[in-house]
Amino acid sequence: MKEIMALSDKIVTLKRNEFLKTSGSVDTNVYYIESGSLRISIFNDDSEQTIRLGYKGNLIVALDSFITGAPSHLAIQALKKSSIRVISKYQINAFLQTESNRILWSTLLESLIVQQFEREIDLLTESPLQRYKRVLQRSPQLFQEIPNKHIANYLRMSPETLSRLKKS
Repeated sequence: MKEIMALSDKIVTLKRNEFLKTSGSVDTNVYYIESGSLRISIFNDDSEQTIRLGYKGNLIVALDSFITGAPSHLAIQALKKSSIRVISKYQINAFLQTESNRILWSTLLESLIVQQFEREIDLLTESPLQRYKRVLQRSPQLFQEIPNKHIANYLRMSPETLSRLKKS
């Protein structure tokens, strides 16, 4: 991870609720969160759905746009004041010129794929309690870094349901 962070020569500071990327835009950067927290969401009609959450020490990316260079429906928004290292696709491609860096990058992508797969399992799990327990087991720090209303949205339950589950 330190090797990836070292690629960045640009740091962006976002205010609470400020967008790093808006829906419909192209974004070929990878972001390392130095402080704060962000969410990736998608807007559908009158609702929004959080599909990924990130906090200090996490990489976050609109992976579809990063890979294809095409506009993405995803938006990336700061949940609180955040400091983000920006790593461009050009910097990543230069980094990938050595075999050891390609292995590191492959490991990072594999981890991201596994996380996304676990997310899909969470969404297909019928019980809110099971979804809550799985996320708590995988990412206990999430509950210290991310406001409950966004965790509830991520888990596709009401904030009241999440509150009840946390108390029990």
